[in-house]
Amino acid sequence: MEKFYVASSFKNIDTVRFISKQLINKGYIQTYDWTKNEGVSTINDLKKIGQEEKNAVMGADFIIVVLPAGKGSHIELGIAIGKGKKVYLYSPNNEVNDFEKITTFYHLPEIELCTGSIKELLGIVDSNSS
Repeated sequence: MEKFYVASSFKNIDTVRFISKQLINKGYIQTYDWTKNEGVSTINDLKKIGQEEKNAVMGADFIIVVLPAGKGSHIELGIAIGKGKKVYLYSPNNEVNDFEKITTFYHLPEIELCTGSIKELLGIVDSNSS
């Protein structure tokens, strides 16, 4: 089964956990669960987590970026694009079409824009799964 990584900001932690759980229940393999990181208080903690997240993106067959997303998520998006990974950019409120909030990279051919419900997102992922 395919491997995945979900990137987003801490304010979307419940959504990230829900999406990850749904994918795991369908047999997908999560490369890293950053939502379990608690008590990060040192530069060494950040270095370790950064390496784990980088490895997770590089080891995934696809990533899902849940908007709104922070700086780290956009770096993960860049790694995924650079490595030729399939990217699902999920925006429950159509943020991907808000010209004030988007970036040119959201509209590259390897990016699949997904709006609407999480159920719709998961359906798109499943329909593209090999």
